Amino acid sequence: MSPTVQGGLAGLLAACGVLVVVARLRGRRITLDQRLAPYLRPRRAGSGLLGLPSVRGPVPVLERLLAPVLADGVRLVTRIGSPTTELARRLQRAGRAESVEQFRAGQVVAGALGLAAGLALALVLAATRGSQTAALVVLVGVCGFVGVLTPDWMLGRSVRERESRIVAELPTIAELLALAVGAGEGALGALERVTRSTHGELSVELERTLADARAGLPLVQALDGLADRTGVPALTRFAEGVAVAVERGAPLADVLRAQAQDVREEGRRLLMETGGRKEVLMMIPVVFLILPVTVLFAVFPSAVVLQVGL
Repeated sequence: MSPTVQGGLAGLLAACGVLVVVARLRGRRITLDQRLAPYLRPRRAGSGLLGLPSVRGPVPVLERLLAPVLADGVRLVTRIGSPTTELARRLQRAGRAESVEQFRAGQVVAGALGLAAGLALALVLAATRGSQTAALVVLVGVCGFVGVLTPDWMLGRSVRERESRIVAELPTIAELLALAVGAGEGALGALERVTRSTHGELSVELERTLADARAGLPLVQALDGLADRTGVPALTRFAEGVAVAVERGAPLADVLRAQAQDVREEGRRLLMETGGRKEVLMMIPVVFLILPVTVLFAVFPSAVVLQVGL
């Protein structure tokens, strides 16, 4: 074969190799669709309902069926009940961890139970006494309304009980803080020592205050948060007195002892006021029970003697 033909074949093979390399490079090039595919959701080929998890058992089915009814009941209770902000504050003052929505759902369940109890009572009255339909309907409505208001009444009662426990614990806590400060502890150190050695509602609130102070919040603002959470006037004055003493550098131990003495004096005053109100209630059994029986014992022998003498 001549050298010219060999050179032509070599050039042709080189050109074919270049074309193969270019074709491979074009095949490896990433297109725009491939670049955007990870950021775009693939279009569903079927219905979205087919991808729902399978439901087994009656409880999830009942939850799905009753969820719209429960949502409507929560909206109705929100309209006729206390405002949401006030309810959230009362839940916080009661020391409960549940949310407003959970409490509303509990009210709806209590109202449903009240309606069921009222309906059962109405059926019993209709079967035994044949009461009028209007009266029975009113009875069912009253039972449902009472069922809705019962959790709210219990919440108010728990708030009052917790506040009374806080007021009862406040003098002792203040004295312990005064002792810790007098021993050389700072304000935060005294709070930490007292919360470690005591238990109760006020200790829990002081732990939250100490946690806020450790998180970077100034102690004065943490004490203001303590007063806002509880809503107890005595504890509000206590927090304000401690905050003023910390800001102005006043003797903290003397301030704490004075606060404890003020709380004890207020407790005595409230006890005297409660005793004065209970005194009127104590007169009811005396006037309507004991006094008539005493008069009967005094008059009955004379009446018997007069009858025998006649």
